[in-house]
Formats: sequence, C-alpha cells, structure tokens
Amino acid sequence: MSIASTTTLERQTMRKVIWRLLPFLMICYLMAFIDRGNVGMASLQMNHDIGMSAKVFGFGASLFFVSYFICEVPSNLALEKYGARIWIARIMITWGLVSAATALVHNATTFYILRFLLGAAEAGFAPGVLLYLSYWVPKAYRARVVATFMVSIPAASFIGSPISALLLQMDGIAGLRGWHWLFVLEGVPTVLLGIACLFMLTDKPAKATWLNEDERAWLLGALAAENAQPKKVAPMPLTKLFRNRYVLCLALVDTCASAAGSTLSVWQPQLLKSYGLTVLQTGMLNAVPYALASILMIFWGRHSDRTKEHRWHTVVPMLLIGGGLFATSLSGSLVPTVCMLCCVLVGAYAFKGPFWALASDMLSNSTIAAGLATVNAIANLLGGGLMVNVYGWVKAATGSYSLALMPLGILTLVSVATLLLLTRKGQSGRMVGKTEAA
Repeated sequence: MSIASTTTLERQTMRKVIWRLLPFLMICYLMAFIDRGNVGMASLQMNHDIGMSAKVFGFGASLFFVSYFICEVPSNLALEKYGARIWIARIMITWGLVSAATALVHNATTFYILRFLLGAAEAGFAPGVLLYLSYWVPKAYRARVVATFMVSIPAASFIGSPISALLLQMDGIAGLRGWHWLFVLEGVPTVLLGIACLFMLTDKPAKATWLNEDERAWLLGALAAENAQPKKVAPMPLTKLFRNRYVLCLALVDTCASAAGSTLSVWQPQLLKSYGLTVLQTGMLNAVPYALASILMIFWGRHSDRTKEHRWHTVVPMLLIGGGLFATSLSGSLVPTVCMLCCVLVGAYAFKGPFWALASDMLSNSTIAAGLATVNAIANLLGGGLMVNVYGWVKAATGSYSLALMPLGILTLVSVATLLLLTRKGQSGRMVGKTEAA
C-alpha cells in the first residue's frame, strides 16, 4: 500500500472513530459534571433550608471524592473485564438515580450519605473513558481527542450554571423547592443516556462492524505498534503499581488541576454571590470562565498534538492556574476576580489533554487500566476531597472566599516542580526497571 493511500486510510478511519464515539461520550461526561457540580448552585437555597454551615457543606461535598477514590480502581478493572458498553451503562444509570435522589436530602446526615453514594456510583467513569479511548485512539491523536472529550467539564458549568439557576426559579411548583427540581430534572437524563450506552458503544476495534476490513486492520496495527514500544512504567503487580514513583508523581501533578476545578465548581457560585449578586446573576456570571475554558482547551490540545510536545503544554496551564489563584486571593472586587477565575479555569482544563496523553504514553499496556484509575483516584481524593474541605476551613477561619484560594496556589507550585522533575531531559522513553517499580 502506498504512503498516500495509507494516509487517506488513516484519516478516513480516525474520522469514523472520532465521530462515532466522541460526541456521545462528551454528552455523557457533560452530565457527569452537571450532576457532580450542581450541588454548588443548589447550595444557594439548600444550605439555608437544612441549616448547613460552610464547613458542613464543604465536608459533605467532599465525601463524593472519598468514595470515588475507594471505588475508582476496582471500577476501571471491572470495565476492562466486562467491557465498556456494559460497565459505562451501569455507572451512568446508578449515578443518575443517586443524583435525582439528592432531592430527598433533609439534613446534614442525608446529604453526607447521598454525596458518598454519588461518588461510589460515578467512580471509574472518567478513567474508564480514558482507558476506552486508548483502545481506539493512537498517540498522535490522543491529546486533541482527550481535550475535546474533556471540554465537557467546563461546558457542564457553562451550560449547567444558567440551567441550574433557572431550575431554582421553579421554587414552589408542586410544593417543591427549586433545588429539589434541580436534582431531579438533571438526574433523569443521565439514566436515559446510560441505557443508550448499550446501543452506542462498541467494546474494541476488532468488534467494530461500522469500520470496514481495511480500516480495522490499520487501526489495530497502529495501536499494536504503539503498545510494543517501551514505557516508563513496565508491567508489574497491582500492589507495586500503587507505590510506583511515576504513578504517584503523575497523581500529584493531576491534583493541581483537579483541586482547582473541583473546588471552584463547589465554591465559585458562593464566592461570586458574596459580591451582592442575585441567584440568576450568579448563575450567568459563573458560566463565563467555563465558556472561555471550553474554547481554549480544544485549541491547546490540538496545538500539543501538532507540535508533538506534551511536557510544556502541561506546565504552561499549571502556571496559569497558580498565577490566577494567587491573584484572585488578593482581589477585592468583582471584575478582577472574574478575570482571574477565568485564568484559573482555562489553565485547569487546557491542562487535561496534554497531561492525559503524557500519562497514557508512560503506562504499559498491562498497567494502563489500573494506572489511569490510580492517578485519577488519588488526584480526586486530594484535589476534590481534601482541598474542597481546606477551602471551607480557611473560609470559616478568615471569612474570605478569596483568601481561601491561597492553599490551592501553593499546591500548584509543588505540582509544577514535580512535573518538571518527572519529565526532565534524560528521563524520556526509559522503562522503569524492577528496582524503580518497587
């Protein structure tokens, strides 16, 4: 086969793969973050109704990440065993039901229980999709595909914040509060999408009847050639993987972006409302940083693939996060605060495409399922579970929503240093041996 025909076949195959899988997975991920983050908007009514303080709300919101951490790796291993079609459907149906059930919250204890159950239900979805995409997408396309998929995260707040604000206006209809309607009407669509997974997803390229024989052969050959290349993290037992320095350092690096995104998704509406805005104004303004992040993260992922460079394409967004956090913590007025929050969230989401491409390329074929899940689980536990609480503690101690961002800024500096050391010159392309794996 000529080079020209191979290039044509490659483009044709990847176009089919991307259009078949990506739009549907993006919608699913959009609902994941709407259902995970809508508690931030709901808190504008719910906290007063059930008498929750900032500290209690922060702790309850963070329980999502505790159960997410516990269930993440087992869930990804189950996906590898049972197939993406069945397992992603299971994840979505259960988390949609739990999300809708959050409308039944009537005190702090029920809030704690349902946030914990939501994390357990959703655990494994994000790393599961990253694992699933690694079955279908060669390295040369991975940063842009992951960035496009993960645009659903900021898009969830861009779309979800105004919708949630409008649903809060349903207050009093059928005797329910606005936040009751918010949880129910945003949870049910997730259940329906979970059922649709059974018909939309194909487990592996070898089973893809929607690719012709030449397309399947090219894709399987390209992925097999990449899997045969040496990786930094060699095949190893699961217990050793959890102690592997590359996996742990990648988790610390991911914690930076996870902490910024998770903390702001929970606390940003209250931060903005503290400037005297109405609920509707808060919802609309809360969407602005996410709209900007949605656009720029796709551009950044494409640029990373075009230049075939992932290291600095990961570092630069992290520096933007840190700079934005420190500036926001010192800001005392609305407009500069919104501008700095835009910087933080653009960095947090532009980071994702290059970072996950970098992480996937470090892991061997036999460790990628557990490795991606471990990185994501630790990052969610520290970034979401711990730092969401830290924000609440600092806010309670200082009375300032802005100053509570300072610990996140310090965490970002540590994460930048870790990534630069992890990917320094001379480390690239070398497989971790048995002594390092331990």
